[in-house]
Amino acid sequence: MSVTEQGATVWLTGLPSAGKTTIAYALAERLRGEGHRVEVLDGDEIREFLSSGLGFSREDRDTNVQRIGFVSELLASNGVKVLVPVIAPYADSREAVRKRHQTEGTAYLEVHVATPVDVCAERDVKGLYAKQAAGAIKGLTGVDDPYEAPDSPDLRIETHQQGVQESAAALRSLLGERGLA
Repeated sequence: MSVTEQGATVWLTGLPSAGKTTIAYALAERLRGEGHRVEVLDGDEIREFLSSGLGFSREDRDTNVQRIGFVSELLASNGVKVLVPVIAPYADSREAVRKRHQTEGTAYLEVHVATPVDVCAERDVKGLYAKQAAGAIKGLTGVDDPYEAPDSPDLRIETHQQGVQESAAALRSLLGERGLA
């Protein structure tokens, strides 16, 4: 299998508005330009089309993560670089996805987009932090709902200290180091 045919799942976890999706799309563009088959499984799109009807309880979040893990492993095992910018707040859910990949012999990388909550709240791309502060919503990950940051991710990206292209380049380098791109 050539490098461009070897699939992998790259799971970008972090708080809302951390920069996960922005980095994923920047990396996807770069990888496609190099001839790789790439899919981005955006958390918002997955919620709308694959996990419609799920709420934000721990059980529903776990179900959502496992569904995404299944789809990402399926694509990756068929030669696609799958970029997954999804919060996935619970370590045990992410570990179950990692184990699924290991069992199937599919490459899996966990990337922690480690942006401090105050920076995320400043960015507030979807207005979630403002809604939570106003009391309009409850259960915002990292504010009034848990987020379990990875202890030892394959890569930690601090978007408050580097830009999108630098972050995507760091992730591209990791893929190269692991023989995945």
